[in-house]
Amino acid sequence: MDKDDSVFILLIKLAPLSLMTIGGGLSIVGDLQRLSVEHGWFTAEGFNEIFALSRVAPGPATLIVTLIGWHVAGFMGAITASLAIFLPSSILTYCVARLWHAHRSAIWTRAVAVGLAPIAAGLIISSTVLLLHDAVGQYIAWLVATLTAALSWRTRSGPLPLLAIGGIVFVALYRPFA
Repeated sequence: MDKDDSVFILLIKLAPLSLMTIGGGLSIVGDLQRLSVEHGWFTAEGFNEIFALSRVAPGPATLIVTLIGWHVAGFMGAITASLAIFLPSSILTYCVARLWHAHRSAIWTRAVAVGLAPIAAGLIISSTVLLLHDAVGQYIAWLVATLTAALSWRTRSGPLPLLAIGGIVFVALYRPFA
């Protein structure tokens, strides 16, 4: 497949996903992983590695598409992937915000807000399970993820201490079988 075809595939596959980022970019990570593996851009393990790299950088979880685009088609792939993931959802958000502001006291606005919360949570949980399924040191990854979620919920602490604790636990327990 040549570079132009790859850029076009990035555009037509990522733009619809942009509209599914309810609850943030984490809600589409599972779809991004499937897409990347199906097209042979990454293995499941390779995807998990770039996902981890993208989470170290500040910014939204959807920045991973820039890395995917760069890997697939260089600079044009990175630009195309970024625009495909950010532009449609930004336009939709602008339109919905205008409508929301005009009808902020309507009953449907509360119903939509309450209804989208469990959908967003479900999409994020689905992506998390998919990433953990293909994680290196799978049982340790599940343990660290569960402990991180429990600590986050119980202590309401920020992400930095949780990242440090999770990293320490994983390094202490992980022993690759080589």
